[in-house]
Amino acid sequence: MTKLSVNINKFATLRNSRGGDNPNVLQAAIDAEIFGADGVTVHPRPDERHIRYEDVRQIRKIITTEFNIEGNPTEQKFIDLVLETKPHQVTLVPDALGQLTSDHGWDTVKHKEYLVNIISIFKKAKIRVSIFVDPLIDMVTGAAETGTDRIELYTEGYASEFATGSKKTAIAPYITAAAKARELGMGINAGHDLDLQNLKYFAQQIPWLNEVSIGHALVCDAIYLGYENAVQMYKRQLG
Repeated sequence: MTKLSVNINKFATLRNSRGGDNPNVLQAAIDAEIFGADGVTVHPRPDERHIRYEDVRQIRKIITTEFNIEGNPTEQKFIDLVLETKPHQVTLVPDALGQLTSDHGWDTVKHKEYLVNIISIFKKAKIRVSIFVDPLIDMVTGAAETGTDRIELYTEGYASEFATGSKKTAIAPYITAAAKARELGMGINAGHDLDLQNLKYFAQQIPWLNEVSIGHALVCDAIYLGYENAVQMYKRQLG
């Protein structure tokens, strides 16, 4: 069954908006696990506007399920953090400095040499590597040549098209990309704008999907539904 990793960045955003330690992001990680999530995702950015580097260190000490750290490895600080904390998985995302949220995958052809080098650093440390990729065959094929263990399909395009009612059109390139990744021996993750409306269909159409990482939508739902209930509702979409 596809695993659910809860991205807790938004808890940190809320905390940072007032200072102090409320909500407590360590408790958010612990509760995600207690409430049934299969893992926890964090995405520290250089400006530490939500998850801070020290948060990552502290969460690593208490995590009991899978820990996934996302980020852009062009920052040496990020590389050092990953090697220090040794998460189960590192997801490499080509974010620019100050970028609001991730909005595209790697050009795995143009940046092949760079990705080969950086991925090898993490794999030598026995950390599973996933890279953010758009649902394009060339990018998936290029990803396989970098040595990555998995790809994470960037799903904003799917979510936007799904919202118009064009489910089959929305999912088509993702099925093709996922099938190619499977053929090439890579695992498949997915994330960005997946929610209670579009998640089930996505997972049903790609039954070999390993993991989804969901933060913004789940936390928004938790405001109305409660955190435990929201986690369980997302789990049911995958089961």
